[in-house]
Amino acid sequence: MPMIRTLRALAMGLALAMAMAPWGHALAKWPDKPVTLIVPYAPGGGTDIVSRLVAQKLSERWGQPVVVENRPGANGVIGSSHVAKSAPDGYTLLMVVGSHAINPVLMKSLPYDTTRGFTPITRLAISPMVLVVANASPYKTLNDLVEAARKEPLGVGYSEGQTRLTGELLRQVGKLKTTPVPYKGGAQIMVDIIGGHVASGFTSVLTALPHVNAGNLRVIGVAADERMAIFPNAMTFREAGLQGVESLNWYGLFGPAGLSTAVVEQIHRDLRTVTADPALARQLQDQGATVVLTPPDAFRAFLNGETQKWTQVAQRGGIQPE
Repeated sequence: MPMIRTLRALAMGLALAMAMAPWGHALAKWPDKPVTLIVPYAPGGGTDIVSRLVAQKLSERWGQPVVVENRPGANGVIGSSHVAKSAPDGYTLLMVVGSHAINPVLMKSLPYDTTRGFTPITRLAISPMVLVVANASPYKTLNDLVEAARKEPLGVGYSEGQTRLTGELLRQVGKLKTTPVPYKGGAQIMVDIIGGHVASGFTSVLTALPHVNAGNLRVIGVAADERMAIFPNAMTFREAGLQGVESLNWYGLFGPAGLSTAVVEQIHRDLRTVTADPALARQLQDQGATVVLTPPDAFRAFLNGETQKWTQVAQRGGIQPE
């Protein structure tokens, strides 16, 4: 009897190993064909630029093309929905920004579950939201604008969920008389600020940078703990006495729900290798982004915290999902 039990156990073990062999072999070879990186925003924006920089380096490391595919629309929902419906085999990935965690706050319904529909891989990099004014504006510093906005209404332009809620957070914390001014894109906000049609606006570093370099705009506020090297004269909101006005425009990499731990770990490991390249790190820094490579579990916790934070801001401001 002991011999029979031993033989039976060996047979079961062999059968299990044989059943797992094809999948294990597939993982060992991943990727053995091109990987598609979905960017659910228009070409030329910050997410597109960062994605293409990273995709090029991963292509070199993997020996397989990493193809960036833009699927813009509905503030990232269209492209994200495509990834949520894709096979969890590692060959379709998604790069999004902070609005991914804010869409559930501002939209009545989504074609996917933001929490359960994706596998978080990493928060690749962060870049704070910035408050900009025209270079000719009378508000030379953040303190100037805050003092004026406590006395009279001032327009603050926004183009999507996170910039909208960042402006609302500033209004709440500073007890300001600011008026939100909606736009369909960050580029149009910049044009109207330069033209004197709106006093200020929240946007990403990448959107503001060309206009700042051209001498048409000035960054006066940085929604982070520390000042930025590329805008050394721009105060943080904390320096202006506005505690808690923090808003990070983060770049996050996801796969569909059910993506294997082995693939997630390999992507995270390879990203750590390619972003250690000084040339790539410098390119990202030139775009105002700092590499952080948050581990998957910590990234998931961060996402939950972001949704809770902005839900509270929206509720205090009476902003309803649309």
